[in-house]
Amino acid sequence: MSKSIAGPEIERLIQLLAKVPGLGPRSARRAALHLIKKKEQLFEPLTAAMAEAVEKVRVCSVCGNVDTIDPCTICIDPRRDAATLIVVEDVADLWALERAAAMNVRYHVLGGTLSPLDGIGPDDLNISGLVSRVAEGGISEIILAVNATVEGQTTAHYITDQMADMGVKVTRLAHGVPVGGELDYLDEGTLAAALKSRTAFD
Repeated sequence: MSKSIAGPEIERLIQLLAKVPGLGPRSARRAALHLIKKKEQLFEPLTAAMAEAVEKVRVCSVCGNVDTIDPCTICIDPRRDAATLIVVEDVADLWALERAAAMNVRYHVLGGTLSPLDGIGPDDLNISGLVSRVAEGGISEIILAVNATVEGQTTAHYITDQMADMGVKVTRLAHGVPVGGELDYLDEGTLAAALKSRTAFD
């Protein structure tokens, strides 16, 4: 059992920071110490920003993105091509594609991938929402921008089967996305090339 080096409030801060992806116990301690040292310049504004985010941030009821309005800014933007829908696993993937700025379209966030070993089936993802959006009409192409993993490809095949009789073109990312790669870790140029070189999913 590790020895406590600070008061319970600081220890709790460290423990919570350690739960953030990319931060282990050591990084969490360094981050906590930095925040404490920069209390007025960083810690207090960060606390206020987080409190405001907790109060105002919500999940878009249409696409699954996170924003301060519902429907989100992307869904209500009239300048976007409403006939093309990019399907992603997670909001982080949506943000990555937006940074690439390759296409001015709309999105659909699944909330994960099919994974029978982990007990994640179609009902655990936002696939029914996708089917409903396509059934409403007006969508001519779905771009499956899922990660090039076994689970991602399994999910892509399942969605393709769901779309078989709905009269919509289904494509997937092509060149630039390595097998086993995750969208959030790719650079903008690679993502842009992958979108422009998309191919039919078979």
